[in-house]
Parts: sequence; structure tokens; C-alpha cells
Amino acid sequence: MSKSKTKQTVPNVDQEYAMQQDRTLHWLQKNQKTLLYTLLGLALIIGGYYAYQQFVVKPNTEKAQNDLAGAQQLFDRAVANPVTDTAAFKAVLNGEGATKGVLSVIKNNSGKVANLAKYYAGVSYLKLGDFNNAVKYLKEFSTDAKQIQMMAYGALGDAYSELGKNDDAVSSYKKAAATFEADAVNAGEYLFRAALLCEVTGKNTEAVQLYKELKEKFPQTQRGAEADKYIYRLSIEDNDFTVK
Repeated sequence: MSKSKTKQTVPNVDQEYAMQQDRTLHWLQKNQKTLLYTLLGLALIIGGYYAYQQFVVKPNTEKAQNDLAGAQQLFDRAVANPVTDTAAFKAVLNGEGATKGVLSVIKNNSGKVANLAKYYAGVSYLKLGDFNNAVKYLKEFSTDAKQIQMMAYGALGDAYSELGKNDDAVSSYKKAAATFEADAVNAGEYLFRAALLCEVTGKNTEAVQLYKELKEKFPQTQRGAEADKYIYRLSIEDNDFTVK
């Protein structure tokens, strides 16, 4: 019986590689204009972005920081004065000479620069007795720097208190006290203000609780050391809110 053999064709690798090169070359020749425009477009985008960052964003950022630095100096000068100087705080808001005020900084910038300017604006309005604007700017301010955030909450509490919004004031004072307990003096002061405001508005039960918290958390401060007399006074006072 005869056997038939199947002949297998071995591919020519060199030939296949050459054909692939031809196809690639043909495709490149056919689409060279498209590729050229695409590469040119990418180059323009990258170059434009770099130019925008270098010649627009960077100079604007530096200008904003310089403007804020000037306003910050005005603010530092104003708060350093032991007597409230309305002219000094107005200068913080509106500027002085060539120095921009924080309102201009807020209007013409965003991000961290404008955010910090809102803190200076809020405190300045508080010092000037414009409590609605103080609330507006302090509510819009926030920071991860806990000590500054504590002071902002405290100032917000003062503004609410002046407006007769006692619940909001107590809430803000409590936030201030809880934000940065490492600063025992200021944290204790804000907790005391929350307790005292509760007391004067007839919320004696809450006031006693806050005075006790003040005594427990900040015993080494003046406010903490004085807490017992307030607790005692409220505990023996004969009224509907007396704590038994």
C-alpha cells in the first residue's frame, strides 16, 4: 500500500517582515498629513499650557500673594493696637495707599489666597461692628490650620452673639473649643462663653453641663479654675431650670 505525504510550507520570515514594512510605509504615506497635524496640535497644546502656566498663572499667583501679604501687614498692625482703631480695620478692608485691602484680594482671586483674606475680612468687620458681614466672611472661611480655625469659630460666635442669634453663637463657641484643645487658654475661653451665654438666656441645665466640661478639660486655666463657682451658683438658684 502506498503512502501519500503532505508537503508543509515553511513560512518565509524575511519575506513576511518585508511585507509588513511595506504595509506600514504605505499607511504612513497615506496618513502623513493627519499625523503631522495631530503631532503639531499636541505640540501647540503642550506649549500653550506651559506658556499659560509660566506667563499667566505664575505671575498672577505671585501678585495675589504679594497683595495678600500687604493686607496681612495691615491686619497685624490693626490687631496689635490695644485700643480698637476703626481706621486701621477699614484699611485692612479697603487698602491703604498702594497696598490692596482684603476685599480687593477676595474679588480678584480665588483659592487659598482669597480664603485667608476672608478670615481677615470677617475679623475686621467684627471689630468695626458690622456683624452681618462678619458672619458672611467667617462662614465662608475654612482651614486645616486648627488654631486659626478655632479663632475663626470664636469670632463667628461673637458676631452671632451680637446679632442676638444665641443658639448659633453657642454652637460656634463649642466648635471653637473643640477644634484645638491644645490651646487650653483660648479653648477654655470659648467654652466659658458658650456656658455663660446659655446661663444668661435661661438654659441653666446646658450651662452647668458646659461649666463642668470646662472644669474637667481645662482645669489649669483661669476659666477652668473659676468653673465651680458658676456650677454652685446655678445649682442652688431657685428656678425652674435648677439642676438637682
